[in-house]
Amino acid sequence: MVHTNPAGDNRRAGSQKPVPDPAAAPVGPSWLEPVLLAVTASSLTAGGVLRLLGHSDAADLCWALGTAFAVVPAIGWVVAALRRGHAGVDLIAVLALGGTLAVGEYLAGALIGLMLATGRALEAAAQRRASHDLRALLAHTPRTARRRTGTEVRPVPVSEIAVGDLLVVGAGEVVPVDGQVAGPAAVLDESVLTGESAPVEREPGQTVRSGVVNAGGAFDLRATATEQDSAYAGIVRLARQAGAEAAPVVRLADRYAAWFLPLSVAVAGLAWLLSGSAVRAVAVLVVATPCPLLLAAPVAIVSGLSRASRLGVVVRDGGALERLGRARTLLLDKTGTLTGGRPRVVDVTAAPGRQPAEVLRLAATVDQYSPHVLAHAIVDAARERGLEPSMATEVSEEAGRGAYGMVEGRRTTVGRLEPAVVVPDWARAAENRALLDGATVAWVTVDGVPTGAVMLRDPLRHDAPRALRRLRTAGIGRIVMLTGDRPEPAREIAAVLGLDGVRAELTPADKVAAVRAERGRAVTVMVGDGVNDAPALAAADVGVAMGARGSTASSEAADVILTTDRVDRLADATSIAVRARRIAVQSALGGMLLSLAAMGAAAVGLLPPAVGALLQEGIDVAVILNALRALRVDRGARPVLEPAAEALIHRFAAEHEDLQDVLQAVRDAAARLSDPGGDGQALKSVREVNRLLTERLLPHEYAEEHQLYPALEPALGGPEATATMSRAHAEIERLAGRVAAHLALAEPQGALEPGQLEDLRACLYGLHTVLRLHFTQEEENYFSLAP
Repeated sequence: MVHTNPAGDNRRAGSQKPVPDPAAAPVGPSWLEPVLLAVTASSLTAGGVLRLLGHSDAADLCWALGTAFAVVPAIGWVVAALRRGHAGVDLIAVLALGGTLAVGEYLAGALIGLMLATGRALEAAAQRRASHDLRALLAHTPRTARRRTGTEVRPVPVSEIAVGDLLVVGAGEVVPVDGQVAGPAAVLDESVLTGESAPVEREPGQTVRSGVVNAGGAFDLRATATEQDSAYAGIVRLARQAGAEAAPVVRLADRYAAWFLPLSVAVAGLAWLLSGSAVRAVAVLVVATPCPLLLAAPVAIVSGLSRASRLGVVVRDGGALERLGRARTLLLDKTGTLTGGRPRVVDVTAAPGRQPAEVLRLAATVDQYSPHVLAHAIVDAARERGLEPSMATEVSEEAGRGAYGMVEGRRTTVGRLEPAVVVPDWARAAENRALLDGATVAWVTVDGVPTGAVMLRDPLRHDAPRALRRLRTAGIGRIVMLTGDRPEPAREIAAVLGLDGVRAELTPADKVAAVRAERGRAVTVMVGDGVNDAPALAAADVGVAMGARGSTASSEAADVILTTDRVDRLADATSIAVRARRIAVQSALGGMLLSLAAMGAAAVGLLPPAVGALLQEGIDVAVILNALRALRVDRGARPVLEPAAEALIHRFAAEHEDLQDVLQAVRDAAARLSDPGGDGQALKSVREVNRLLTERLLPHEYAEEHQLYPALEPALGGPEATATMSRAHAEIERLAGRVAAHLALAEPQGALEPGQLEDLRACLYGLHTVLRLHFTQEEENYFSLAP
């Protein structure tokens, strides 16, 4: 069914980064690192056993073989690094391995070989990367189309479609090429390209872009472009280009090696020159072998990856975690990222003499038979409020108009109003409210008479505000929204979240341009969940996919995948990345400072190569133990809740859903006080509001005050953390008491005095505002803590 949409919502499909980072992946076959580790460990162990048994020559042979085995792949890694334009950390290891073989310090060479193999194996584990091809994008692309020639309709390959061909697009099919509607009006799901979740109706002659889905009945399409010139093919090309332009990842170890390498070689050469002993030079290179770089950084990064995975965050490789830890700019899609990605009922307006609950139940009774996304939202809202739909007969649905059925012997419709229907004043007021709130309206009529209006909107995620605050704490200095949605709803969300900027009505190409511009200023993260975000995800330094409900394509595109449907997991991942990178840097720098001290001792002859290698082992152990701190939970990142507190959060969150009709009743009663001549109806509404407040709302607030808040205080740092919410409870109780007092004054006369109307109306509107704000604050600050 189709509903009027003054301010539509967004939805994404999937996206994908196509080109893997060549520098991020280990050089050589995937089995090389584990084989190298096994051989070097075995040779070192066998040599040690033979030395203990008195077979020194055999022990030296084992160690020499292990050293030689490590030299070969190390040379390959160095050559690959040089081809990419930089001398990596492995060059020092190659010099040290070669030096130990040249001067006969085979034990030292075997120790270095083991450390090199261990570091490469850890780094390979840290660089687990899934395929970044375009399979999911291409899977969405239709391979054939139905071309109409006269009265004959025949399937043909999409590549054969020419401009001017008349095509038939069936229900549920993907539009194969750009074109214009040539037959009946088309109802389209354009979320693949624009993110709009609400279907859009295109009249004959209007343009339709390829890649969108036919959400209504079959229609004719006149092709205006070939397959290669159509919109969806452009998205695929943009994803390829952006991925190809991604800069190679430079390992953390290699960045430090840029100055450590020449320093080590200079000290070794100076020691040889002054002493005339090549052994001293080899000893310097042995203690200079950057095992703290080869081991500490990968251990810290792998520990960070492990911590993130426990929270439902999959990080593709260590390079992505490093970049996330250095990020300073965050770009966010709106729908499915900052919002839930699915419309929800936010308000129900009833005609005079009707109740909102009755309107919602009627709408759900008809819509329970519809597959439309808004129909599902209406049915879900009715059931959440305990309103079970009844039976409807003769149900039908007309694309672009709505659903129809007989309910209790009366024709009931949900969708658009018929053009001939006279719109009453209350309906015009509801329409204006929907426009101001950025909501979609589903009108409910009974026997052609408007009965009520159901307003739907894709709401802000409860966890989004806290997540963005935590991201700023983690070092993100600039947060900008990039969306294909209209400016009005985008700006509203940006204002609520305190974003630094918002850009609306963007095409995929516009998003790529925005990402590139931000990348020129700082390390940039892009978060999205749809096909239309694919090029932007590929162009960003770190692409993040909301993978819980996103498509396979978006999951395969991103460097980071949030497998749970919570945006605050990105804040968790960023905090982990910052901490892991900080520990990696601490470990690397600390290890290098110790190595520099050992290099000085070796240069003056105080450390022979074998002793230097053993000392280097001690340094390695120290920095690895420090790097393993990245596995520990950072208690400051997220409050730790007791199971009982989590259960209470879930309980009161469900009660918030149940109490939405109470909030609606409060506002409706306030509105009825403005209706001249409706004093009797107004008094009845106030009585009902007083009953709801007394029986449902105030007990809920009392239970929160005496059960939920005390349970949260240990995790939040004490009673001060909930003090402002307690003050809101007091204000709610005060306003409810004032409503009850007005009702007590009116009961003896059976009517409200004129002097009461203004104050009572202010009380009700004030109570509604305080309740909405209070509920939102609790949902953002408290309810978002529970998984």
